[in-house]
Amino acid sequence: MVPSAFPEAKFGAVSSFERFSSVGDERRGKSSIRAGVLPVQQWTRTTSALLDLFFVCLNATAALAIRSVSLPLLGKTWNKTPFELTRLFPAKPYLAFLLLYAALIVLCCAFQDLYRRLDNSYGTEESWNVFKAVAMATVLLAVFIYLSGHKDISRLWVGCSAVLNVVALIAWRQVLRRVVTQRVEHGIGARNAVIIGAGKMGQALAQYLERNKQLGYLFKGFLDQNHNGDARILGKIEDLARIARAHFIDDVFVTIPSAREVVKNVALIARMNHLSVKVLPEFYDGLGWNVPMERLGDFPVRVLHWEPIPALGLFFKRTIDVVVATLGLVLAAPLYALISAAVKLDSPGPVFYRHGRVGRKGRQFCCIKFRTMVADADALKEHLRHLNQREGPFFKISDDPRVTRIGKFLRQYSLDEIPQLWNVLTGDMSLVGPRPHPVDDYERYSLEHLRRLDVKPGVTGLWQISARKDPSFERSIHLDSRYIDNWNLMLDFKILLKTIPAVLRGEGQ
Repeated sequence: MVPSAFPEAKFGAVSSFERFSSVGDERRGKSSIRAGVLPVQQWTRTTSALLDLFFVCLNATAALAIRSVSLPLLGKTWNKTPFELTRLFPAKPYLAFLLLYAALIVLCCAFQDLYRRLDNSYGTEESWNVFKAVAMATVLLAVFIYLSGHKDISRLWVGCSAVLNVVALIAWRQVLRRVVTQRVEHGIGARNAVIIGAGKMGQALAQYLERNKQLGYLFKGFLDQNHNGDARILGKIEDLARIARAHFIDDVFVTIPSAREVVKNVALIARMNHLSVKVLPEFYDGLGWNVPMERLGDFPVRVLHWEPIPALGLFFKRTIDVVVATLGLVLAAPLYALISAAVKLDSPGPVFYRHGRVGRKGRQFCCIKFRTMVADADALKEHLRHLNQREGPFFKISDDPRVTRIGKFLRQYSLDEIPQLWNVLTGDMSLVGPRPHPVDDYERYSLEHLRRLDVKPGVTGLWQISARKDPSFERSIHLDSRYIDNWNLMLDFKILLKTIPAVLRGEGQ
């Protein structure tokens, strides 16, 4: 039951959808594509540590090579043969101390809290911590070498390794910071955030999020009962469910901790809508007990609820997308040439049809297909809309006069969609997912239709294999929602396998 601070009547038309979308939430648990048990942050920490280990080993090998070149200049000789020099470490003591050095650097980096999410704007504090970690590890290594009595370990090797490690460990973190910032600015891999409360704390947090894109957040606006003069106010607090769906919100930051009942109600509504809630900070009648405290840069936040992500599953899904799309594009090259020639000979116009589609979280991209219609088909669409045989914001008519002769054949066997493998390779689409709709159809969506944009669109999906000729748009939405709620890799494999006979039967239109 929704508490009185958020009466159900205030949600208006979306209330039934919100109840529908949350049905069976506890039962579905780990199976939803938006839920999981493996936090992304844990994988980030592991990857960072492995990168550090890689560069420490690489730098130690480079330092050994530098020493071998420097010895003749210093009037000394290198007592190893060229064959031995090509091996990773020609002397066992070097290998042993390298392993020790690598372990010390990782431990010191962890002690300096370097395996956390990126925060500081320019990374200056992070770079200083890297320097301190390498320096601390190098001093400890020198002490171990001295106490072990191995006087044959070169001090030049230790010094060069330390310098190279400082440069390399700082450099890859700075590169990562730039890459993450650029991706977030383009909406790739970003988490959309809304702030409850547009007061002083809320304004400061919004400014911090906008200035520090490497944190991974895109600030969408405020929810507040007052401060109506701010153009970034999206609505009132009771509009949270509607705003979250309309703006594809992932995280809710609450900056009015004194309003305890409001915070508890926000947490309840957020749970129903799979949103993460972070409060700056307090305890709320037990809601905040035994929950972790995090830092968002300079801001302490208490996590009341976290909607985890199936990082491992999504990683394998993306890996499969890349491998299959690459193989498909290579193996289908002869078919590409044949279809291209047929399209060109059949009717005037380009071989490929490029048109705007709407993908995950409303992000637009250019979808590529073989052209199956006359060149000016888009201009004729509005004149034919009254003949639409689909229900809802989805345009389709039988015996479309715009379709060419070769286009009808390509559509029947879905050959026109082969170039979408390029969209899969670039990350705009996946092999399996909801059908990508044109921008003009997207503009006719109702609020509840936006749920299908929680994931990447796919080349094939449940709709393509089970209801391709069903005129109901609501049926399509139901299938998309079922896919999102029950996603796992096995479901993707089943859909891909069932797509093959559907294509061979020539069910396309």
